[in-house]
Amino acid sequence: MSVPEEEAALLQDSVSGSVDHRGNPAGRSSTGRWRSAGLIIGVEVAERFAYVGIACNMITYLTEQLGQSTATAAVNVNTWSGTASTLPIIGAFVADAYLGRYRTILISSLIYILGLGLLTLSASLTLLGNGSAKPSFLMNVLFFCSLYLVAIAQGGHKPCVQAFGADQFDADHPKERIARGSFFNWWFLCLSGGIAISILVMVYIQSNVNWAFGFGIPCLFMVMALAIFFLGRKTYRYPERNREKDNNGFVRIGRVFVAAFKNRNLMSLKNSGQVDFLAKAMLLGEEGVEPCSNVDVEDAKGLIMLIPIWITTMMSMVPYAQYSTLFTKQGVTVDRRILPGLEIPPASFLSLMSISVLISVPIYEHVFLPIVRKITKRPNGITMLQRIGTGMVLTFFNMVLAALVEAKRLRIAEEHGLIDKRDVTIPMSIWWFVPQYMLVGMIEVFGLVGAQEFFYDQVPSELRSIGLAFSLSALGLSNFLSGLVIIVVNWATGRDGGHSWFNNNLNRSHIDYFYWLLAASTAIAFFAFVFISRSYVYRRVDQV
Repeated sequence: MSVPEEEAALLQDSVSGSVDHRGNPAGRSSTGRWRSAGLIIGVEVAERFAYVGIACNMITYLTEQLGQSTATAAVNVNTWSGTASTLPIIGAFVADAYLGRYRTILISSLIYILGLGLLTLSASLTLLGNGSAKPSFLMNVLFFCSLYLVAIAQGGHKPCVQAFGADQFDADHPKERIARGSFFNWWFLCLSGGIAISILVMVYIQSNVNWAFGFGIPCLFMVMALAIFFLGRKTYRYPERNREKDNNGFVRIGRVFVAAFKNRNLMSLKNSGQVDFLAKAMLLGEEGVEPCSNVDVEDAKGLIMLIPIWITTMMSMVPYAQYSTLFTKQGVTVDRRILPGLEIPPASFLSLMSISVLISVPIYEHVFLPIVRKITKRPNGITMLQRIGTGMVLTFFNMVLAALVEAKRLRIAEEHGLIDKRDVTIPMSIWWFVPQYMLVGMIEVFGLVGAQEFFYDQVPSELRSIGLAFSLSALGLSNFLSGLVIIVVNWATGRDGGHSWFNNNLNRSHIDYFYWLLAASTAIAFFAFVFISRSYVYRRVDQV
């Protein structure tokens, strides 16, 4: 074979827009696809084990070890979770604009390990000083600084790992594009397996051994995740980074807004697209402003059109903040025996959400999608927005179910004269809570996974970490919003000597009213989402 023929064969085997670890064009057969994606999924499973290992039972640590009230602990958990889910916007910006996803993941992993190590130290010192009523101010400072180091680390790790995994599939290759759609589903399934194991193992250790081990083991898993990720570096496809300033995604799209503002007084082009004001960026300005290309303007319009979808998605995710806080506190009050003589910690029931995902993803992939494809004639069965909308509907029904179950718990407490006996177990089996936990798994498969795929797919290729950060920040801000609603409701219902909906004595609280409130807000968000979705235009594949 001659040299030109060898070069042609090499180009045919290479993946456009991707390079290998040496900076050469990435070979289709030697890099990426499921081999690399599977390794990256393994890394994220270990990371989720570490994160969930400290997050799932955090409200118990705050109330029992740090002596906080239920409302204060719930707000602190929501604030920390919200921060951890919002910071990916910053981490994604740093990755897409400066460091690249691979280096951002490495640096974030080191910060992760530092935060978890300090968290273990904090728990150890708290155990040593267990004789005092409450930990000292400095101990609280060490604990929360460690906790927010973990949040900062997740800000860089979370959006980049998933985007880097999706980068292992070529969107221009028909088979690999379909595989990329399945990647998001199997990604979530494997994560759910790691989360389920983490909840079952770590909650048991934290409840029956001690909190130092409960935080130390996640730290070891994070070290393992970093080692696995580094060992696979030679198999990955790396997005080709264009060093030219004008081709930086943030720069070229930012120029559209600047040029459109400077040309605001010029006659607008007749444009049938949406957000016509930005079309003025394609005009030659009087101040020497160079016109932007049509592709840049369309990319800018596309980002703006994502904002209403993002807002309604965020509103519908507020109930998600309750699953690891109020659901857990409710479980403390009821009979937690799942078998004669076998009682489990209430936080262990969070593993049911992951078990539900493990069941739901194969059903979605191998039963639901084939049937829907035959009906709709679409390769993906349903659109990404339809998938998100289905998740919203399931969220509404889950809040209704949670409200009915909580009303039953309060009714049983009243019937047995246990309203003011907060430390006495209510004769109601924890199995009553199983359906609402299981429904959460289905919500994740439709709503969360659908949102991740949508925001990844609908942004320019060089901004895909930002795209995933959009979906994560929606979940993060919903935690902040949940915390704000809890503060307002707690104040409004508890003033003038009234019984707050979040009374420390859960038998006198009315969490069921709060669930009805969340059901109503989710319904409003859904109808707004449907209205907005009807006018949304998907990006073309060749633009992405």
